[in-house]
Amino acid sequence: MKRARLLSWTPDAVVFDCDGTLMDTERHWQDARELTLREYGLQAAPGFAERAKGVHYTECGQLMADEAGRPELTGKLTQALLDHFRTLVAAEPTTMPGAAELVANAAKFAPLAVASNCPADVVETCLSTAGLLSYFDHVVVPDSAVRPKPAPDVYLTAVRLCGARPERALAVEDSACGVQAALRAGLRVIGVGPWPGEEAASDVDLWVRRLDDPDVFEWAGRRVAQALGR
Repeated sequence: MKRARLLSWTPDAVVFDCDGTLMDTERHWQDARELTLREYGLQAAPGFAERAKGVHYTECGQLMADEAGRPELTGKLTQALLDHFRTLVAAEPTTMPGAAELVANAAKFAPLAVASNCPADVVETCLSTAGLLSYFDHVVVPDSAVRPKPAPDVYLTAVRLCGARPERALAVEDSACGVQAALRAGLRVIGVGPWPGEEAASDVDLWVRRLDDPDVFEWAGRRVAQALGR
């Protein structure tokens, strides 16, 4: 039922996550985590990669330190993680399948924003390199007044800046952390990535493996046609 409602609906704003949704950077975060742990002679506990996915890099640094029993290394691990990530992503920025096409189409019928847990300069550099930054009216990241996901702040801020109400906005997300943030903010959600299981998938309005999914492509095309009066 949620799927059918979504595919017949036109949002007043579309807010995209960046890492793993628009840009193929989750692998860079994973490599950065492994490099950081190795640099300090630490080993991740089983399931660490899944627990770390989508969380703010400062929380990831804290998680690494806590799980290694070395809380005094939190600051150093956090900085090393971010440094390794910046180096890796600068060397190989790549968009996710279907991301560029969906962004270009969505920009024709709704204002767009990015809501990310990454630093703003990393998000903007990635999107600029991919030729996508100009499509977005706003890039929202955590700061002193905006809490990181899974808090709803980045989504609430992005929707407000786009001039929309949360219930009239759509989030596009790949991580459980991000989905939780979008749902807490009151947005409808398209989840993207490997099938997360029936329970997790039931939380969102539509789950697709990739953004070039035929249903998503056709949905965006219909919205564009309506906006252009065809």
